[in-house]
Amino acid sequence: MTQVLDTTEKQGQSLPHRKDVPVHLTWDMTALYATPEDFYADLDKASKLADELTSESMLSLTDAASIVHLLQTYEAYLTILSKAGTYAGAQSAVDMSDSELQIRARDFDSKVARLNSQTAIVAQTLKQADETLIKQAMADNDKYRAFLSDLLEQKPYTLSLELETALMSLSPVLDLPYQNYEQCKLADMTFPDFEANGQTYPLSFSAFENEYETAVDTEFRRNAFKAFSKRLRESQHTIASNYLTQVKKEKIMADMRGYDSVFDYLLHDQKVSRAMYDEHIDTVMQHLAPPMRRYAKLLQTANDIDKMTFADLKVPLDANFVTQVSIEEAKQYCVDALSLLGTDYTEMVKRSFDERWYDFAQNQGKSTGGFCASPYGEHSYVLMSWTHNLGDVFTLIHEIGHAGHFYNAGQHQNYLSYEPSLYFIEAPSTCNELLLGHHLLQQNIDDKAFQRYVVSSLLSNTYYHNFVTHYLEAHFQREVYRAVDAGKNLSTEDLHQLMQSTLQQFWGDAVEIDDDAALTWMRQPHYYLGLYSYTYSAGLSIATQLFKKLRQGEDVIDDWLAVLRAGGSKTPSELANMIGVDITDNATLIDSIGFIETLIDQAIDLT
Repeated sequence: MTQVLDTTEKQGQSLPHRKDVPVHLTWDMTALYATPEDFYADLDKASKLADELTSESMLSLTDAASIVHLLQTYEAYLTILSKAGTYAGAQSAVDMSDSELQIRARDFDSKVARLNSQTAIVAQTLKQADETLIKQAMADNDKYRAFLSDLLEQKPYTLSLELETALMSLSPVLDLPYQNYEQCKLADMTFPDFEANGQTYPLSFSAFENEYETAVDTEFRRNAFKAFSKRLRESQHTIASNYLTQVKKEKIMADMRGYDSVFDYLLHDQKVSRAMYDEHIDTVMQHLAPPMRRYAKLLQTANDIDKMTFADLKVPLDANFVTQVSIEEAKQYCVDALSLLGTDYTEMVKRSFDERWYDFAQNQGKSTGGFCASPYGEHSYVLMSWTHNLGDVFTLIHEIGHAGHFYNAGQHQNYLSYEPSLYFIEAPSTCNELLLGHHLLQQNIDDKAFQRYVVSSLLSNTYYHNFVTHYLEAHFQREVYRAVDAGKNLSTEDLHQLMQSTLQQFWGDAVEIDDDAALTWMRQPHYYLGLYSYTYSAGLSIATQLFKKLRQGEDVIDDWLAVLRAGGSKTPSELANMIGVDITDNATLIDSIGFIETLIDQAIDLT
C-alpha cells in the first residue's frame, strides 16, 4: 500500500534532490525492466526484429497473408519500442539533472533513430503495395483494418523511400527543439530568491507553477511572478529561436509532403478538418471570454484585490477554506467517484496505487505539471507533484482517465490502432474530473463552504486550466502558424506581442495584461507537440456532454466503456457519436461553454 507523506511542503522550502525522496512517493519502473541491462537487452531484440522486418522475404508482399504477417512482426517490434521508450523517456523526466537517466534517454533516441531509419521501408513498402491486396488484407483480418485504412489515406503525402529514410535517420536532430527546451527550462534555468512581506523565498519553475502562483497573499504572489518573469526574459531569445526552429521545421515538412498548409499537415493524424479546428478556436473566443471575465471579477471581489492582473488569475476563490488531502484520501475519492464506471475500472484504480504507477515526489530537476505515459501491453505511469491540495486530486483523477483509456484500448486493440486521435485524447481524463467534482458535491450537500470550494476547484482546475489556459496557448499558436504559413519571419518580440494580443482579446478590461504576462508562451512544452493545446478544450467539451448525460441518468456507461475500448480504431467524430454527441455541430461546443457559465453563476451565488 502506498504510504502518505506526513507533512506538507511549506511555502518557500527548498526541494530535495531526487536521491533524498522517499521511495513510496516514486513510481516503480521495475515492472517494465528489473534492471537497465534488461532494457538494453530488449533494444537488442528490437534490432533483431528490425533485421527480420527488412529481409527480402518479409517485404515480398505477394498476397494478403504476407501483408498480415508483416504487420504482426511490425507490431511486435513497435511494442518493444513503446515499452523501452517509456522506461527511458518517462524516467528522464523525474530528474533532468541526472546524467545517467539523460544518457539512457539519449541512448534510446539514437538507437531508435537508426532502427526507424532501417524499418522506414516497412511502411513505404505497404504504401506501395497493390491496393487490391491491401483491401483484401483488410477484409481477411479485421484486426488491422483501421491501420491499413489510415495508411491508404497517407499515401498521397508519402515521400520517396530515400527521403523517408533520410528523415528517419535525422529524427534525433529534428526532435532537438523539444529536448533543448526541456533542458533549458528544467536543468539550466535557475532562479534567484525573491522578497515579499519582508522575507526572502527561494524560486524555481516547479515552486512557482505548483505553489506560488496560487498563493493567497497578493504581494507574495505578484512578487513571485515578477521575479519568475524576469528570469524568463533573460532566456527569451534562446527559447524564441528554439521555438521558431520547431515551427519552421513543421512548415518545411508540410511543404515537402504536399499539404496545403502547415495546419493540414498537423491535423492530418488527428483526423480533424481545418474547418473544425478554426471554428473551435473562434467559438471559444466569442462565447467563453465574456463569462470568464465575470469569473475574474468574482476572484477580484472575493479576494479584495485592487485591480486584477495576470498574476492574480489563479488565486483561490475561497482563500479561507483550506483542506489538506493525503494520497490515501485521494485514492478513496478517486475510487468512489469512478465507481459508476464498473468493477473492472475501479479495480484498475485500486491496483494502480498498490503497484506504484505514480510518481508523486517533489524534487529538484523534475518536470513540472503532470503526464501519463502508457506503454502498450503494460500499465501506465503517471508523473505529478503532490502538494496535498484538492487540486492535486483533480490532477490525479485526470491522469487516471488517461491510464484507464489506454488500459481499456490496449486490451481490445492491436498496437497499430490502439492510440486515439489527439483531438479525443483529453475527453476521458476531463470527464473523470467532472465525476470527481460531482461526487464531492453530493457527499457534502449541506456544507455551503465546501460546495463553493468544489465548484471553484472545478472552475480553476478543470475548466480554467484545461479549457482556458490551454485554449489561450492554442489561439496564440494559431497566430504563429498563420504567420509562418504566410512566409513571415518572426522575432522574439513578435512572439511576445502575439501572446499579449491573445490575452488582451480574451480578458478585455477585466484583467491587466502587462509585458510579463506576454512571456507566458515560454512556459509550456505543448508548442513542440503540434496542434495539441486546443485538444484540451475539444476533449473537455466532449467530456462535459458525457457528464451531463450521466448526471441526467441517461444509460451511456456501456457506450462510454466501448468508446474507451475503441482506442484509435475510429475517428473523433465516430467516437463521440457512440455516446450521442455531434462534435461537427458548433452547438455542442456552445452548450459545453454554457455549462461553464452555470458553474460561474453557482460560484457567485455561493459567495
